Order: sequence, then C-alpha cells, then structure tokens
Amino acid sequence: MGPALRLVVQRIALGLLLLFLVSILIFWGTLILPGDVAQAILGQSATPEALANLRDELGVNDPPLTRYFEWLGGVLTGDLGTALTNGKDIAESIGSRLENTLFLAFWAAVIAVPLAILLGLLAVRYRDRWPDKLISGVTLSTISIPEFLIGYVLMYFVGVKLGWAPTVSMIHDGMNLGQKLHSIALPVAVLTLVVLAHMMRMTRAAILNVMQSPYIETADLKGLTKFNIIWKHAFPNSISPVVNVVMLNLAYLVVGVVVVEVVFTYPGMGQYLVDHVSKRDLPVVQACGLIFAAVYITLNMIADVVSILSNPKLRHPK
Repeated sequence: MGPALRLVVQRIALGLLLLFLVSILIFWGTLILPGDVAQAILGQSATPEALANLRDELGVNDPPLTRYFEWLGGVLTGDLGTALTNGKDIAESIGSRLENTLFLAFWAAVIAVPLAILLGLLAVRYRDRWPDKLISGVTLSTISIPEFLIGYVLMYFVGVKLGWAPTVSMIHDGMNLGQKLHSIALPVAVLTLVVLAHMMRMTRAAILNVMQSPYIETADLKGLTKFNIIWKHAFPNSISPVVNVVMLNLAYLVVGVVVVEVVFTYPGMGQYLVDHVSKRDLPVVQACGLIFAAVYITLNMIADVVSILSNPKLRHPK
C-alpha cells in the first residue's frame, strides 16, 4: 500500500470512528432534552396512568444503553425508526426534506464558490488598493451579521417593499425549476452572503502565501502580466487550502441552514428538526442530528483526501 493510499484509508477510518463517537453524543444529548413526548401527544388533560402506559408503549422507559444499541443497529440497517408523535417512518419523511435542503445548498454553492474565488483573485490582483479594501469590507460586514437578521432585512426590502421574491420559500414537486429558483431566491442570497466572506478571505490568504515563492518572482521577471501570474501559477498551487475552506463552507450550507429554513419556512431538514425538537420526538431529533454529522464529517474527509492527493508533500511525507 502506497503512502497516499495509506493516508486516505487512515482518514476514512478516523471519519467512521468520529461518526460513531458523535452518534453516542447525539443519543445521550437528546435524552437530557426537557419535556415529555407522552405529554405532547396526549395533551395536558392526560391522566398519569395514560401517560405511564404511553411511555411504556413508546419504549422511553427502557434502559438508555439498550435503546442506544437498538437505535444504532437500526441505523446500520437503514432503519431510522418511527416518529413518536405521528407514527410515520422517519427515513421516508426525511427523504424529501433532505432533498429540499440539498437543493437549497446546491444553488447557494453554485453562486457562492465561483464568486468567492473570483473576488479572492481580484483582491490579490489589487492588493491594498481600493478594490481589495472594498471587497474585504463588504464581505466581512455580511459575515458579522447574524443570518436571521440578514434574512429579515432581505425579506422586508426585497420581498415586501420591492416584491421581487416571495418571503415564504415553499417548494413542491409540481413546480418547475424556474419556479423553485424564484421561491428560494432569498434564502440562497442569505446563505451566499454568509459563506462568501470566509471563502474569499481564505482564497486571498492562500494565494498571497504562494505569491512569496521564488517561481512567482521568476514569472514576474519574464514579463508575465500580474493576472496571468495569479491565475496560471499562484492559484493552481494554492488549491489545497482553497478546497479545504470550500468543503467546510459546503458543510455549513447543508448543516447550518436550520436558522435560514426556519426564517423562510422552507420545508427542509432544519425546519423538520426544529418542529420535532419542540415536541421532544427523540428518534427524529437523533436521526436528523446523525445525518447532519455524517454530511459534515464526509465533506471534511473529502477535503482531507483532496488535500493529500493534490499536495506532493502529503503524498510523500518523507
């Protein structure tokens, strides 16, 4: 086994181990959530006997360790369990919700990633001049403002005052692509503004680090234009850290959309999770948490693998 393949296998094994440890934290964390699912189902007028019978029926009185291994065994076989509040299959309910979340994250990434790289290249090209300062100032301002505040501001001015986009982002199978894109315009704008600054700043920093290399000075002495030096020589050699930050922000786009989905009432995983946290529906909360963790760990693992394969120093550590 070569050194690069060995490192890739190690990263995958560490990712699986981390996911197992996270599953333990998720399961035990949900057990300490306040509230009573039996009370949420039966209402405030339920008798103590009815509540006790329902808790036994739902299995919430079983030992936590037994419940954890039963839940983990179901997850490994593709069975995420049944929602306690409505009796629906969780995997089936999550399927459409996850598809909606990935649809939102995909279009946010399509806009944010190329725009961040372009702005990073422009910031390097005009380093310490007004374009660089303007780009840095605007992007840092957007990342400093909470997502919900940006969402409400855009909702008021763009949705209510100008009427350019709907303030409630509802999508369904009967809509065509254009209608869906129009419906998610505002949440996509919010997500783009939030992740743009981080990706742009890391792209700028990575390229500036490479610009100090001797071969960049050689290219400059040969008479190449500044933009050609940046695009053809500096950017390809700084791709590893750029990929890392892009993957981290893609993970945020999938995992961190909870607030944005709630603000715009978007039918995704975040809205589904929040609805069932309030009902203390533990199997749903555990399934959503595990899926979010799996997506985050997987994208970070992909970033590590890409860094290993694109960097000769990591492929051949000796």
